Amino acid sequence: MSRAEQQITTELFINGAPCAAENGRTYAIHNPARPDECVGHAARGSVADVDAAVRSAHEAYPAWARMPYGERAELLVKIARVLVEDEADVDFRSRLFCREHGKILKETRMEMARLGDRFLLSASYADRLQDDEKLSGPPFDTIITRQPRGVAALIVPWNWPLSILGAKLPQALIAGNTVVVKPSQNSALAPTLTLHKIAQLLPPGVLNVITGSSSEIGDALVGHKLVRRVNFTGSIEIGKHVMKTAADHLTPVTLELGGNDAAIILPDAVLDDAAFMRMYLGAFMSSGQICMALKRLYVHRSRYDEVVDGLSAACAKQVVGDGMLPETTMGPLNNRKQLGIVQAMIAEARSAGAEVKEFGSVPDAELYEKGYFQKPTLVFRPEPGLSVVREEQFGPILPIIPFDDEAEAVRLANDSDFGLCSSVWTEDRERALVIARQLEAGYTYINGHGPAAQDSRGPFGGFKKSGIGRNLGYEGVLEFQGYHSISAPAGWLNNT
Repeated sequence: MSRAEQQITTELFINGAPCAAENGRTYAIHNPARPDECVGHAARGSVADVDAAVRSAHEAYPAWARMPYGERAELLVKIARVLVEDEADVDFRSRLFCREHGKILKETRMEMARLGDRFLLSASYADRLQDDEKLSGPPFDTIITRQPRGVAALIVPWNWPLSILGAKLPQALIAGNTVVVKPSQNSALAPTLTLHKIAQLLPPGVLNVITGSSSEIGDALVGHKLVRRVNFTGSIEIGKHVMKTAADHLTPVTLELGGNDAAIILPDAVLDDAAFMRMYLGAFMSSGQICMALKRLYVHRSRYDEVVDGLSAACAKQVVGDGMLPETTMGPLNNRKQLGIVQAMIAEARSAGAEVKEFGSVPDAELYEKGYFQKPTLVFRPEPGLSVVREEQFGPILPIIPFDDEAEAVRLANDSDFGLCSSVWTEDRERALVIARQLEAGYTYINGHGPAAQDSRGPFGGFKKSGIGRNLGYEGVLEFQGYHSISAPAGWLNNT
C-alpha cells in the first residue's frame, strides 16, 4: 500500500505549530467513489480551538502588518516554490486529494499548481501596493494610503478548495492581514496538509488552520470579536447566515455564493471539436461542481441541432469511475447530498416531459452503483421554470435551450437570481463585447467558459445572489485593506 493509500490524520495549526483538537477529537473522511473506504481523519476543532487560533492571529498581526510589502512578497514567492519543489510530496497530496474529494487525479494536480501560481501573482502586486496617492494643497496636502484590516477569517468550500484558497489567502497575506482558515469538513485532508506547509514558512500566528464541523465552530469564527474581515465561499443560504453573524460586530464580508452561468451561442460561432470540448469542460469539469461552471446553454435556433450533436458526442467519450484510475475522465460527486440534489433535478425534468439523455461509459458497474456517481447528462428544451434551469445544479447536468434573437438570449441569460459568470460564443468581436456588456455577471468569457478560460489577474465575484465583493486580481487584495487618509496644512506633506 502506497503512502497516499494509507489512512492519515491531520491536525490543527495554531500559533506556529500543528496541534490536536481540544480533547483529541477527530472525524472520518470517506472516499466518494468508494464510500465504505475511510481515507483518513481530520481534527474536530472546538469553539475553544477557534478562540485560540483567532487570538494567535491577533497577537501576530502588528508585526506582520508592519513588515514591508517587499518582504511579505518574498515569503509568498518562497511559499510558491516550496509547494511544488518536492515532486513526491506533490504527488502524495494530489492522490490524497483525489481520494477524499472524488475529482480525477489530473484536476487535483491542476489545483496544486494553480495555488502556487496565485501566490506568485499576489506577490507581484507588492510595488503597486506600496505606492500612496498624494494630493497637493491648497487647502491641504493629503496622502491616501491603505492599511490591512487585522485578522481575516477565510472559509473555503469542498469543491475546489486549493484553487479557492489561492483566490483569497495570498491576497490577505500580501495585504498585511493575519489569517485563520477553515477548510470544508468534506474535503479537509490534502488542503490541511498544504496549509501546514504554508504556515510553517510564515512567522508564528500569521496563518492558523481550524478543521471541524461548520455547525459547531462556524459561528464562533465568523462572529469572533477579533475577526476584522470574513471571506466566505459557499452556498447562498450559508452566505446569508455568515453575513448576519458577522453583522453583530459590523465585520465586513466578502461572499462568493455560486452561480447559474449562462452561455450564449450566436449564429456565427465556430463549432468544431475544440469548441465542443471547451463547452464540455466548462460545464462538466469536476463533475460540474464548480461555481463558474456553464450551467445554462442558450443556442441560436439555426445552430441548435449542431450544438446538441457536438456536445452529445463530447459527453459520449467520457469514462465515469474512480478518479485515481488513468482512464477515468469524470469522477463521482463529492457527497451523497449533492448527488441527491442532481438526481432530483433529472427526475423532475423527465417527469415534466423534457428529453433527458445520459452519456459516457462505466467500466465498473458495481462501483458506479456504490459510489456517488452520475454520468454527464443533457436536458433538451426544458421549460424555464424547471429547477435544472432556475437553480444551480452543481453537478454533471446541463440544459440546452434554443433562442431566436440576441435580445431574447440576453433576457433569458439575465432572468436569474444569480450573476456570477457568463459566456458569449461568436466570431464577431464587436458583437461579443456588445452582448457581454449587457450580461448581469461579474465575469464574462468569450468563446470559452470556466476555470480553463479564467484570467486570475481579473477580479472575480458576482452580482445579485452570487455574492458581495471580489476575489483574485489586484482588487482582491484591496478587499483586505481599508483606506486611510492623512492630511496636513498645504506645504507640509508635498515633499514626502
